[in-house]
Amino acid sequence: MNVQYGNEYAYLDMAALMAFVLGFIVFFLIFALIAYILSAIIFSNTANTNGFNEIAVFSWIPIINIYVLFALISKKTTIPEIKSDALKYTLIYFGLAIVSAIPVLGFLAAIALMVLVIYSFYRLFYRWTGDQTKAILFVILMYITGGIFFYVYGLMKMKDRFMAW
Repeated sequence: MNVQYGNEYAYLDMAALMAFVLGFIVFFLIFALIAYILSAIIFSNTANTNGFNEIAVFSWIPIINIYVLFALISKKTTIPEIKSDALKYTLIYFGLAIVSAIPVLGFLAAIALMVLVIYSFYRLFYRWTGDQTKAILFVILMYITGGIFFYVYGLMKMKDRFMAW
């Protein structure tokens, strides 16, 4: 619909479309910010509760907070071994993320990245529950609910010590 104001036209359909797109982008950014803050709270408190005080601060740094996730899921027992293991998985994670931009090879890298993330959340749920069956169920629930289950369960368990190593 065109409306004339003096010598100029206003295209209301395009303005409505742009307002809708801008509203969607703002909603998505707010949702992403809330998700980031909640995951940082969960990772930081879980790390502090389970003796990873040195690396808990990394939970609040965007992109680098994946290092804390990999430290939380490590099977190692000493802090230097855990840091080494977390660094190894973090470099693999970022390497796969970069390679996933390459056309054909990227598809395989994206699948490997997805498997790594699923395994990471499985290990985190396993360490919280101490039960493999529950951990698998919780990963499935996390993906069915679009990640909401992780935030709800993580906020409930972030102050509890790990039940399994």
